[in-house]
Amino acid sequence: MRSRRAVVQSPSTASNGRKPRNGIRHTRRRGEQTALARSGGPALQQTVMIVGNGPIGALAAAGIAGAAYVIRFNDCRSFPEARGRTDVVAVCNTGRPGLAMLSRPSWRRHPAIRDASEIWSVRDPQKFAEMRGPLSASHPDLHDFCDDHTNGFAAFAAETGKVHRILARSIHEHVDAQLAAFDPPPYIVPSSGAVVIAAALQWFPDHAVALAGFTHQGSDCHPFSAERRFVDALVAAGRLHRVSPDEDLSSAGIALAGSPATAAG
Repeated sequence: MRSRRAVVQSPSTASNGRKPRNGIRHTRRRGEQTALARSGGPALQQTVMIVGNGPIGALAAAGIAGAAYVIRFNDCRSFPEARGRTDVVAVCNTGRPGLAMLSRPSWRRHPAIRDASEIWSVRDPQKFAEMRGPLSASHPDLHDFCDDHTNGFAAFAAETGKVHRILARSIHEHVDAQLAAFDPPPYIVPSSGAVVIAAALQWFPDHAVALAGFTHQGSDCHPFSAERRFVDALVAAGRLHRVSPDEDLSSAGIALAGSPATAAG
């Protein structure tokens, strides 16, 4: 177990008392740095790899293992296909998914969860508390959609020496605004993947950001068709690289770190 322990903070401020930077609320101690910040080397020689739970081929998996910083999601279903480093596990900290993860000892013991140095709670608790009333009227079947399990993930992070972060509502609302340009059908919230993509682009503006294992399919609560077009536009603008399952990342035109990042000690 790492000697460093997370400090659970009020969701309205960073650990140093300042407002959150770029919409990500910090919960690390003063003086601590993220693994990516400490890995050294020119910024553009590092890649933030966001790994979804869709198909990942062997060549792409090898590239993921060599990335400087790897973000996975929830129960990390694609991990058997793309083993290797995990720096962050981004979780849906509300509703049934959040409750299910916290309730399963197997989730807590998962190798990716175990190895991650950070847990990101993707859903802003205050925003979801405000959504509860209107959603209960429009979608009574989603009575537990806004149930907040953030404290459970914060406690798990503290127990296991991980940093816990809450992604602020400003990122969620930024994604909503961006998706409006792609004519989404009525939806409840953006997917965790879309929110984390926006967070990574804000938080690591000088690093290459790549996606693997994103199929843009799933619950009708999310506007996946619009999210696909949103991501395609970011790829076309050169802000993201979408990794195909049979892609050899060594020749993909994105810079992968020559050595892995190390967790803060």
